[in-house]
Amino acid sequence: MKQGKQTRSKIGHSTLSLAIAGALLAPAAWAQEAAPAAEAQAKTLGSITVTARKREETLQEVPVAITAFTPEALDRLNVEDLSDLDAQVPNLTIYAARGSSSTITAYIRGVGQSDPLWGVDPGVGIYMDDVYIARPQGALLDVFDVERIEVLRGPQGTLYGKNTIGGAIKYISRGLPTSLDGFASVTVGNYGQLDVKAAIAGPIGGSTQGGDATLRGRLSVASLNRDGFGENVVTGQDVSDKEILALRGSLGAYVSDALDIQFAFDWMDDQSGVRGAKMLAANRFAPGQAPLNSRYDIRSGMPNINDTTIKGASATVNWRASEDWSFKYVLAKRESDTETNIDFDTLQNKIADVKAFYSDQQITHELQANYDGGGRARGVMGVYAFDGEAGGQVLNNFFNLSFGDTQGTVFTESIAAYADWTFDLTDKLKLDVGVRYTDEDKRAKVLNRGYRDASFSVPNGLVAANFDRKINFKNTSPKISLDYQIAPDILLYGLATRGFKSGGYNIRAQAAAVPRSAEPFDDEVVDSFEVGSKMAFFDQRLFLNLAYFHNDYKDIQLSVFTAYDSNGDGTNDAFFGDFTNAGSGTVQGLEVEYQWLPNEHWLISGNLAWLDAKYDEFIYAGVNIADEQEFTNAPDFSGALNVEYRTDLSNGSNLSARVGYSYQSDVVATTEIIRTGAVPITQDGYGLVNAGVTWKSPGPWTVSLQGTNLADKEYRTTGYSLNSALGVYTGFYGPPRQYTLSVKYAF
Repeated sequence: MKQGKQTRSKIGHSTLSLAIAGALLAPAAWAQEAAPAAEAQAKTLGSITVTARKREETLQEVPVAITAFTPEALDRLNVEDLSDLDAQVPNLTIYAARGSSSTITAYIRGVGQSDPLWGVDPGVGIYMDDVYIARPQGALLDVFDVERIEVLRGPQGTLYGKNTIGGAIKYISRGLPTSLDGFASVTVGNYGQLDVKAAIAGPIGGSTQGGDATLRGRLSVASLNRDGFGENVVTGQDVSDKEILALRGSLGAYVSDALDIQFAFDWMDDQSGVRGAKMLAANRFAPGQAPLNSRYDIRSGMPNINDTTIKGASATVNWRASEDWSFKYVLAKRESDTETNIDFDTLQNKIADVKAFYSDQQITHELQANYDGGGRARGVMGVYAFDGEAGGQVLNNFFNLSFGDTQGTVFTESIAAYADWTFDLTDKLKLDVGVRYTDEDKRAKVLNRGYRDASFSVPNGLVAANFDRKINFKNTSPKISLDYQIAPDILLYGLATRGFKSGGYNIRAQAAAVPRSAEPFDDEVVDSFEVGSKMAFFDQRLFLNLAYFHNDYKDIQLSVFTAYDSNGDGTNDAFFGDFTNAGSGTVQGLEVEYQWLPNEHWLISGNLAWLDAKYDEFIYAGVNIADEQEFTNAPDFSGALNVEYRTDLSNGSNLSARVGYSYQSDVVATTEIIRTGAVPITQDGYGLVNAGVTWKSPGPWTVSLQGTNLADKEYRTTGYSLNSALGVYTGFYGPPRQYTLSVKYAF
């Protein structure tokens, strides 16, 4: 257990959540009827409604590569946060960023971004209830009280705009019901895990013409606590632990059958400690400090601080103006603050000790118009505006001799207009065309300088970068697709689309030593070509979805730790985070998703993926080194297989058991310039085994026993390779074997 303030906070979080859970659960006693008995076993696979094209459609009729998860599927697969989707979606790599528990790193089809610093945009867009989350801090969302999660693969530039060059992940909260419902659940597990989740929703007052309540609300809470996978062996404090408290609420005013206004808020406080990392080799600046046996234990000399707070609020107006036209307006504001300590060397020695502060805020507006007159044309049009400010300060202490910071702010103003229309050319053949135009201004204020000592209070007169610059980006992202309904349950499609990730300035610029680092980098672009199919067989007992894609990837933005000579003695004794447009690449792949219900008892599901990502050009020091470099987070092969058995019991309850296996081939996790001698963090191919048993009563109770990484496989997700300047070569690992027991009451 962590000591001091953090331990007291953890106890407070747990107590508060248990109290809230009790309060939310109490109204269940007022219900006149018990929850319905367990339903008969399904004979066919059900359809899922998605909003990938910003209009409601079933998953199997959307000509887009998309994976969707219902609440039942998320529970069945034991998805606790977005990182647990990693193996369940083809060509998706998603994990907690280096040193953090709730900062997200996401790649789809080899496209993403692993650098969480302000000024660097992600390659996979994260959306919560139609609101774009611009920064990765706190974006590794925990899953509770969710209606659906959609993962859209491939560029989504037309409908979702910038920074969805790899794809988009949509987190959709449960809606506002017309009758009382809710749940409360408690989960206990190894490593002292104690999770409490609860929600209550229903009518508050008033009555519409149809008899439903005019005012409806929803409140949900989650307290997620776990001891560390490792510890700081010097202080005894936990590392790689979890201590998160999250709240979401919504209030809807249904003015009439045609007009409703909904308000929502969310808040999350993450006081988890730093993540443990393993030294993959001894640091030459710390003789006698051999790597520890545990992949999570550290000997850090920095305080165990890794705190993130995020909050957001939104207002949504839905107006059905006529039978043919409907309009939607979304106004949202989000902000977050992070304080974290990053001990690159993981030792008591002051070799590379970094303290970082991040803060950001954003305001977004989106106005949509949907048309569907029941004829041969339907579509959506809209305008979108983003006004964001992200900044902070990073304090760098190298060898307790060199003290410098990275500080500044990036201001972003963006406006876009888009349209996406579908035309029925025949009863079976459809044409979809879309386009989005974006105009964005980015301004960067940067002051990176040196200090006399570790107090970082008195500058020493050395200035690495000092500038206030602005740049404009314009982008047009078109899309065209054809889909043909070859049979009632077989859809073939082909599409061409473009996505882009906006450029900007390198906040870590070291202009004094490397002048070009203060120059702007360009936006990167992907032109994607895809063919695929959505198929159902045997009276919808088997779903089989296929996709092949070919991406032309241009002006690739890469973050590389680059060593340089800080004092002119001819030795590279310092480093900075370099950020450039390295060149271009070609990415192609094949994806297979399947669900098979052989009979009412068995369900077999999973995916297979092949990915071929190659650099065509990678310019370093004026030389094309594409043949030496590899894409990060782009395994050649990956896949998952889930086998579930379900049966009704004599007392009306239901029992299900699941075994899952996922595999990923070898992968390069960090971008390093090989010819400089830098060795990237890598991971050999590995497989994970998960399993679960769930019992559902004929009433409101559900009991679930779950296990993950049952073979306790050691696998790296990312790390730091800074050996030339700092002797640092460390890896961060995925979670160990875990098992949990959950009890849930739903009403």
